[in-house]
Amino acid sequence: MTEPVETDAGPARITWHAAVRPRLVLAVSHGAGGGVEARDLKALAAALPAHGVSVALVEQPWRVAGKKLAPAPKTLDTGWRGVWPALTAPGLPVVSGGRSAGARVACRTARELGARAVLALSFPLHPPGKPEKSRADELLGAGVPTLVVQGGNDPFGRPEEFPEAPRGTYELIEVPYADHGFAVPKRADTTQERALETITGGVARWAGSLD
Repeated sequence: MTEPVETDAGPARITWHAAVRPRLVLAVSHGAGGGVEARDLKALAAALPAHGVSVALVEQPWRVAGKKLAPAPKTLDTGWRGVWPALTAPGLPVVSGGRSAGARVACRTARELGARAVLALSFPLHPPGKPEKSRADELLGAGVPTLVVQGGNDPFGRPEEFPEAPRGTYELIEVPYADHGFAVPKRADTTQERALETITGGVARWAGSLD
């Protein structure tokens, strides 16, 4: 089911993949360079409903409007705040999530919006080649249980680059060989299917621990 939602940043869109007996809503948005057709978002939407998690794929207003470039972070946050009432309408706890820029939005707004937890897919810890420009403060400041799912070869931050943090701040699942879009090279000692199973299985187990 696709639901249009008006926000202060313009019309957004939610595509629902409902569980039969949902106990959580996982709301995930896309990055700055793509939409909800990203392989990880599609895989989660297909797999999680069987685990009692309804998945809401959120398209930010700029994407709905057909623009190619994402706006400033504050505008992304405004769009996310605008869809939140629709995400909480089923009366279930909501996990706030996204990939790349969407993960940053989820972290920045989680405490304010009352998110149950945060799912950060391909969190852009720093711009490629610029580790000194760290965004770790956004991740560490989410203020709710957080799961990071990160490709082993992500140029925006490999798993070993993530900072140590107090226990319970966040967990991290590595997807071996994967890049920022969770693509794995054909020469890798794994397959694309296995990479997606690592993502969906890890998120399903983590979501189960949130009860």
